[in-house]
Amino acid sequence: MRVRDSGGGRGDRDTSGRRWRWAAVAVAAAASAALAVLIRRLGPMPGVLLIKYLFDRDSARVTAALLAHRPGGVVVIRDQQYRNGDRDALLDVHLLAKPGPRPTVVWVHGGAWVSGSRKNVATYFELIAAQGYTVIAVDYSLAPAAAYPAALRQLNDALIYLQAQAERLYVDTTRLVLAGDSAGAQLVSQLATLTTVPRYAAELQLTPALQPDQLAGMILHCGYDDMRTFIDRGLLAPAVFRWGIGTVVRAYTGDRATDSAAIRQMSTIDHITADFPPTFIAGGNADPLTDAQSRPFAERLNDLGVDVTTRFVPPDPRPALGHEFQFNLDNEDGADVLRRTVAFLADHTR
Repeated sequence: MRVRDSGGGRGDRDTSGRRWRWAAVAVAAAASAALAVLIRRLGPMPGVLLIKYLFDRDSARVTAALLAHRPGGVVVIRDQQYRNGDRDALLDVHLLAKPGPRPTVVWVHGGAWVSGSRKNVATYFELIAAQGYTVIAVDYSLAPAAAYPAALRQLNDALIYLQAQAERLYVDTTRLVLAGDSAGAQLVSQLATLTTVPRYAAELQLTPALQPDQLAGMILHCGYDDMRTFIDRGLLAPAVFRWGIGTVVRAYTGDRATDSAAIRQMSTIDHITADFPPTFIAGGNADPLTDAQSRPFAERLNDLGVDVTTRFVPPDPRPALGHEFQFNLDNEDGADVLRRTVAFLADHTR
């Protein structure tokens, strides 16, 4: 039996289909707009929680792998509170069990200002301490619970505390090296600029904890020092990275604008002078921060006449080594960065 057309022609069906498609587009647009409003109202916290989860998961893997390289003979003085009443203001001291002060590395951890801990790569600090150094691993309050410049103020206070407790914690206050990875490198670059550039300290309204001659050197692994470029490059990145950059910057500074006071101050490439201490900078060949941040910062320091040592992993035939590759000591390039880090310390703390 044939089914006859009841009267609706093909043109009617096409018109109906177009109406449904436009209706679907309108619904999707309305849903997107509603989601955008919801995200703005919720603030960065939902995104921060996801980013923190991903960072912490990766950190746990790195921490576990490092344990295979743990040296002997290093003791740890844990959970020293460097700020009264501040439960986030804790530090650990890694050192050989021998009396007397020794050259001291103050290391600030990464984690995009929203994650990370002084405990994540403790084995790495022990490996440096085993070479005859006191290594201080410092925690600070994370965003968005604590916004810029809270962490910077805490870290400056940590340096005041270490000088007051130098004898007890075996700190040589005349041979201090500030070190950091990722966001920690950004933070210590601000501390060094604060120490060496009076007008910058005045702008921050902070009294530096150190005198310039106390700073023997800087170690900057996979860091960033030009926040405007960090944000601008993020706008050209794939959507997930663009979202991540926007989330952490907003969480830490309260804004994503490249002309905000926080972004200008955090961009230490614009503030450093020839008085910046000798610096060792490392970056991976698959880390976008190497070409966008680390190399330009090294070039700027070199132009100023600062003593700069670099270890930028070359491209092929090496494997792709991304952000924070230096903590992978099962990779020869990661192990080489550690050797060069120790050599840099020996050269500048004698």
